Amino acid sequence: MVLAKGNKNNYFGFLNIYKPAGMTSHDVVACVRKITSQRQVGHTGTLDPFAEGVLPVCVGKATRLIEFLADDKEYIATVQFGKTTDTYDCEGQITSTSDKKITRNEIIAALKDFEGEIEQLPPIYSAIKVNGKKLYDYARKGQSVEIQPRKVFIEKIALQTFDETSQAAEILVKCSKGTYIRSIAYDLGQKLGAGAYLTKLIRTQAGSFQINSSHKLDELKNNFSSACLINPFDILPLPKLELNEEQLDKVKHGQFLKNSQFNDGQFVILFYNKDGIAAIGAVEKDKIKTKKVFV
Repeated sequence: MVLAKGNKNNYFGFLNIYKPAGMTSHDVVACVRKITSQRQVGHTGTLDPFAEGVLPVCVGKATRLIEFLADDKEYIATVQFGKTTDTYDCEGQITSTSDKKITRNEIIAALKDFEGEIEQLPPIYSAIKVNGKKLYDYARKGQSVEIQPRKVFIEKIALQTFDETSQAAEILVKCSKGTYIRSIAYDLGQKLGAGAYLTKLIRTQAGSFQINSSHKLDELKNNFSSACLINPFDILPLPKLELNEEQLDKVKHGQFLKNSQFNDGQFVILFYNKDGIAAIGAVEKDKIKTKKVFV
């Protein structure tokens, strides 16, 4: 069901895009709109302009399924020790320097404090809103604002490589949605007493989307077809219920179905004809109520 009713401008599915450094996530969405001739396009999680890697993009009515996608992330972060910047990354102004040299073992030991649930302060140069205003708006005007710490979960954090001469490290981070890798770099530098900032960031995974199966935009510009789209049926982490003709008719008219197998509070893919998503249902005790209809 990645191409509805044979209409070339009515695509339905996900694209696993490799966002290049230098583009915003919105730039990628604009590019995909041109490639697919589809107005209804959206991404599932912003990557900073200097960052690169996996950016899942939803095309057509698949944009209505963003909330059901798994949202854990994995990154390879390049951290430079010995300096800090106001943005916590390579795009900011240097705010401090240090001559302290750290060792591989010191990094490994310090990273253990970042495992599991932690609290982190988002960078002042971020899009989080405080009192209806984005943090970077305060920063650009030189205004102070109180930033509240946020709880995030770090499933795995490990040193991959470290060059003692240049004091640059590559660190793998597998984390929950909303984690700021820039803040991890900054906090790690503070913990080691040398300062640090992020010089490169590659997102290697977003939910079920992997970097080794991602598409570069130039590739899609030259060879896009419906075959490039991932069928939501195959990737959404939800249980499924196959509909008969009578149930399909009820779904089309927004009527509820009887439930005897799913747990209260679950969301369910209601499908018909093998892999065609008819709707997403919300389980409420002995009923399945249609939440989003696609037929």
